[in-house]
Amino acid sequence: MRKIRLFIDQLFLLTLCSSPALWKLTKFSSGIKIAAIVLLSLFYIVYLISAGGRKDKNSKLNRIAKGTFLIDGAVFSLFAHTVIVILLIIFSGLNGWRQVANALTGYALIASAAFAGMIRLVVSSRQVKLVKYIALLFTWYIPIVNMIVLRSISHSAKKEFYFEQAKQELDDMRKESEVCKTKYPILMVHGIFFRDWQMFNYWGRIPKELVRNGAEVYYGKQQSANLISTSAGELRDRIEEVIRETGAPKLNIIAHSKGGLDSRYAISKLGMDKYVASLVTINTPHYGCNFVDDILSKVSDGLLQFVANRYNKLFTVLGDTAPNFELGIRELTHSNCAKLDTELPDKDGIYYLSVMSVMKNMFSAGFPLNLGYFLNRKDGTGNDGLVVRESALRGENTLMIEHKGRRGLSHGDMIDLFRENIDGFDVREFYVGIVKDLKERGL
Repeated sequence: MRKIRLFIDQLFLLTLCSSPALWKLTKFSSGIKIAAIVLLSLFYIVYLISAGGRKDKNSKLNRIAKGTFLIDGAVFSLFAHTVIVILLIIFSGLNGWRQVANALTGYALIASAAFAGMIRLVVSSRQVKLVKYIALLFTWYIPIVNMIVLRSISHSAKKEFYFEQAKQELDDMRKESEVCKTKYPILMVHGIFFRDWQMFNYWGRIPKELVRNGAEVYYGKQQSANLISTSAGELRDRIEEVIRETGAPKLNIIAHSKGGLDSRYAISKLGMDKYVASLVTINTPHYGCNFVDDILSKVSDGLLQFVANRYNKLFTVLGDTAPNFELGIRELTHSNCAKLDTELPDKDGIYYLSVMSVMKNMFSAGFPLNLGYFLNRKDGTGNDGLVVRESALRGENTLMIEHKGRRGLSHGDMIDLFRENIDGFDVREFYVGIVKDLKERGL
């Protein structure tokens, strides 16, 4: 149905695009011609607004559907109008100025429709890469190339539309079952160099997906960078706060990266084991981060102190009370974490699970994870750009994510850092599965 509507709309649009030529070639009276142009112009306005007439209950998906409709139409019309212009030049006998006016009128109308579609995608789509918009900016005037770029943008957006629509239908279908409604609330604990901002959630789209499926979600709110013992103390205060607020006897912790070490310290050394039912660590450097060892061996103390001072000043402005970049990073070396691991034994009565993913090549992520992947390759066991496999998989219960795609999964992918729909791995559904398992365990 969409294709039929697209084809019919383009016939009307192409007629309007060729109006300067048709004015001369047709033998209707001037009044009829003016009326036809007015009606076609009204159609064009409706075309830009309705954009296929498709409606989705999700406003974001609705805008994506309308945006791709206009862009697909622009590609079709761009090709067809070019053919029409060439045929008119060869066979119509129209004078030069009318040929130019006919061509420019059509290209201006098509460009306006494409722009209207592009605006919808810019404000709604999260899966169209910025590089594609930049490519269009520099190639919109190059024949054939502009059509290829437009088609690529539309393809990415439509792929996102169908993916998100399927996820929406899945959530609607299982809404009543509340698959993530665990006995105890969920506390999500961030890693180093981030804070729990809600305007830019550390966990991306994951928390909303968990809440949508029945979970009760809270955040660790520890500072962005500091000693594990200091962060654990802040986490202890937060755990006690959540317990008081909810009235729940315990909670489940899902922690990423250094957040897993902060959580283990709070559980094993600060008495929080009585409040914790489970701890799931995601890509946590339980035995240290080789990438940190490599960096510290190559960077001078002066440069490290220079970076630390500026980091601390910035994150003080952003909400930290006393951030300490240098202490935070130095504690993540292999020797420090290996020693700390012996001091943080698992506690009876708590369910532990350690999860790990690995990248498959340097192009699986941007800087600095691609550099970290390269530096960690000598380990040979696989890494996520920061943490090697053997450091993250700790204890009796482990989960190694086997991603079948060519890129693998980076440290950032596991927290939906870039809000990217990755082929072969749905990060939101992965966390739904983790929490669903906790529910089934009675936690």
